[in-house]
Amino acid sequence: MPKQTLVAEIGGVRVGGANPVVVQSMTNTDTADAAATAVQVAQLADAGSELVRITVNNKHAAAAVPELFERLADAGCAVPVVGDFHYNGHILLRDYPRTAALLAKYRINPGNVGTSRRDENFQSIVRIAVENGKAVRIGVNWGSLDQRLLTEMMDENGRRENPKDAGDVLRDAIVESAVRSADLAVETGLAPNQIVLSAKVSGVRDLIAVYRQLAPLRDHALHLGLTEAGMGAKGIVATAAALSPLLIDGIGDTIRVSLTPRPGGDRSEEVRVAQQILQSLEIRSFEPQVTACPGCGRTTSTFFQEMTEDIQSHIRERMPDWRLRYPGVEDLQVAVMGCVVNGPGESKHADLGISLPGNLETPKAPVYADGAHLRTLKGDRIVEEFKEILDGYVARRYARG
Repeated sequence: MPKQTLVAEIGGVRVGGANPVVVQSMTNTDTADAAATAVQVAQLADAGSELVRITVNNKHAAAAVPELFERLADAGCAVPVVGDFHYNGHILLRDYPRTAALLAKYRINPGNVGTSRRDENFQSIVRIAVENGKAVRIGVNWGSLDQRLLTEMMDENGRRENPKDAGDVLRDAIVESAVRSADLAVETGLAPNQIVLSAKVSGVRDLIAVYRQLAPLRDHALHLGLTEAGMGAKGIVATAAALSPLLIDGIGDTIRVSLTPRPGGDRSEEVRVAQQILQSLEIRSFEPQVTACPGCGRTTSTFFQEMTEDIQSHIRERMPDWRLRYPGVEDLQVAVMGCVVNGPGESKHADLGISLPGNLETPKAPVYADGAHLRTLKGDRIVEEFKEILDGYVARRYARG
């Protein structure tokens, strides 16, 4: 088990140490459009993103950040906003001091902080972070790795009697870039606990190997994410496969799921996936979980599928109110089962469960609460009656005091 990391303060959010793993996301709007960016930042925050990153890639984006913060304040959104800098961050942060003061953290990629004089440009950003009391994420990415460092390490490897595989050297270079950059940031004056490290790749096994190599080397908080994970099921499954072994091992203080949204798709999906990964691993709880069987020839498939979806939607709609009124409700376990084979048993394992009648079964649905039979539902109002039972159960179990 890796040693506990230092705690970074990012706009009031504590990352690292014994603090909960923080979920974050990133906008895909043009930051120069402050209105559109403010809307998306607020949407991501409402979905549960505890840090939201924006790109600050040119003077128009940098100039728009104060307006963005004004719009967020007007909307009552106080989520910490992180600035993502590449190539010209040392110039933009110098020329737009108000932007430098407002952002909660700066993200720097040591592989592209300028085409030359990388260390000097990197240090310029670090000095501005120190002046403003900001944290810095040093984010190495194998798609933009410092080629000078990689060439140096490849050449050194070629001179060895027993050279490593090229892939191993690439991973070594990613880790070395993160460690060297963190050390340079500390030498430049940044407190060690104001550094977050990331070392992102797009291969599942590579990501696991890189973070297992990096984690023991420094005490800085670690940001996890499978970069360019992809779209839909591929992106979700690959990210879960990559992050889960690390999180189980105690590696990772903040995560992002980098999904490619479908055209016009909901950017907030990546926030919900990140939350579900953490909740499935029993690391954090965000909303009640619904257990449901996949269905088979024994089930009245359409009905129990529709009921499962209805119950999940009901919970999601109720959560803003429940979260305020009923602390701990996010730990609730609900089961919606489709036939008698596993239905009663699974329902008893849940806090609240219902076993629907399958094909050729008696048309009744027993409901179980806390492992005991509560009542049996019949007729056309099973779904509505179960939602009423659910609401009552939440009110009784999680009422304050």
